[in-house]
Amino acid sequence: MDQLPPGITGNAKHLLSGAEEDALQWREIKTVKHYTNAFIVQDGRILLGMKKRGWGMGKYNGFGGKVDQGETPLEAAKRELEEEAGIQAPLEYAGTLIFLTDDVEWAFHIHIYRADSYTGTVTESEEMRPEWFSASPDTTDLPPIPFDRMWETDEAWIPLLIAKKTFTGRADFVGPKDQSKPYKWWYGTVEDS
Repeated sequence: MDQLPPGITGNAKHLLSGAEEDALQWREIKTVKHYTNAFIVQDGRILLGMKKRGWGMGKYNGFGGKVDQGETPLEAAKRELEEEAGIQAPLEYAGTLIFLTDDVEWAFHIHIYRADSYTGTVTESEEMRPEWFSASPDTTDLPPIPFDRMWETDEAWIPLLIAKKTFTGRADFVGPKDQSKPYKWWYGTVEDS
């Protein structure tokens, strides 16, 4: 699959893709809203948060949310990380994901960030319960990343995040919010120009 899906731009190299049998075309992107997701990857471990309320409740994810008006994606990611996990970090851009689902009319354009260090004390918030997981086969004192309690396509790009490989991807989901399933997906690495 050499052709990039709609919404994916730049010098991306195909890594993996797939679709349900009846998925012939990508869904049309009519409107885009920007979001962020931030991760701490340190000493063979990754900090994830279990969502305690709202969309994705009960699933593990990074720390993030909407980019507010007048805010850059990086500013939003830093704000959300502090609000949801109580920490500050020197976040760096890691990738971009685009998601579409049945329940909303817009595409989620998610700016992904990561850091190798942080300051402050990891703290549970009203929205997220932070927890460390093993991000390396050498880290055996922590549970493995709980992909079975995450969004189905996270397993495609989280290893790229851990390996510090810039990535991009798109996934179209079908079904109601928290029960939505991937319909068509494409993930790749971003090559230097």
